[in-house]
Amino acid sequence: MTPALTTRAAVVEAARLSIAQGSKSFAAASKLFDPATRERAWLLYAWCRRCDDIADGQDHGHGMTQVADPHARLAAMRAMTDAALRGEVVGDPAFDALRIVAGECRIPAAWAHDLLDGFALDADGWRPRTADDLYRYCYHVAGAVGLMMAVVMGVPPDDDATLDRACDLGLAFQLANIARDLMEDASAGRCYLPTDWLTEAGIASGALLVPESRSALAGLGARLATQAELYEASARGGAAALPFRSAWAVLAAAGIYGDIARAVRARGVTALDERVTTSKAAKLGWIARSLEQTAGRGRYVGEGRPAGLWTRPRLQNPLPLLRERERRA
Repeated sequence: MTPALTTRAAVVEAARLSIAQGSKSFAAASKLFDPATRERAWLLYAWCRRCDDIADGQDHGHGMTQVADPHARLAAMRAMTDAALRGEVVGDPAFDALRIVAGECRIPAAWAHDLLDGFALDADGWRPRTADDLYRYCYHVAGAVGLMMAVVMGVPPDDDATLDRACDLGLAFQLANIARDLMEDASAGRCYLPTDWLTEAGIASGALLVPESRSALAGLGARLATQAELYEASARGGAAALPFRSAWAVLAAAGIYGDIARAVRARGVTALDERVTTSKAAKLGWIARSLEQTAGRGRYVGEGRPAGLWTRPRLQNPLPLLRERERRA
């Protein structure tokens, strides 16, 4: 263990480098937070990024592979996460980042465990059968992160109305990710499209990569993008409950990441050929645009969450519901 990495300043610096390398979109939006919140956002991101990298054999989100030992990797993640949540120095900068931010912000441990349970689904080779299954998975791997990030921004863990919107933003991000990464995921043996959707589209199981599936697959990518926009719109309603700079960062991130989903839909089959990204100019444009949106965020006060959207669980683990549905299928 390197002693310097046990200090808060060193762990924060490692987290800053992690977000700079792992997500230019989130890194740009994070600059809008006040300094204390910004550092804590970096710390939370670093732990999430490291867990994702361990699970997928990646380096800051790049180079997904089919790992040979997914359950062993998951067990290691759980052990280090539990140690961090107990306040123990782990020796891995990303898990020490969790130790610091969870201690400072009193993040409910259940939400950290919910995220790891999403990786458990991947380790088991689980696939969604219905849209409801897809949203539950998205809750695990992204919605729970939205809940933790909301607490970092000062939202009380019992403010269900605001937390619902934070979870919605996580779902929007994850649905955009899935839409963007359809081919990359398929190449790694993964598919997050509900089997019900594949059947409706006439795509046979295991046929995502064949040329004959491209048009139908692009249509499903557009369907995911449309769902992402619905959750993005709902998430914006939570901005009224946030401090100015936090709301600015959230609205900027929503716009920047939302552009990924919108580009996937606009490009059609060509979105399958290369990874969709957003330009630096587009990011700067959203930072400027969201400043005006933040100033007018009071219009969301009293506005209810749109009807019909899937709703997150209330501090309970939805994983058994997924397992039971899988067993009965």
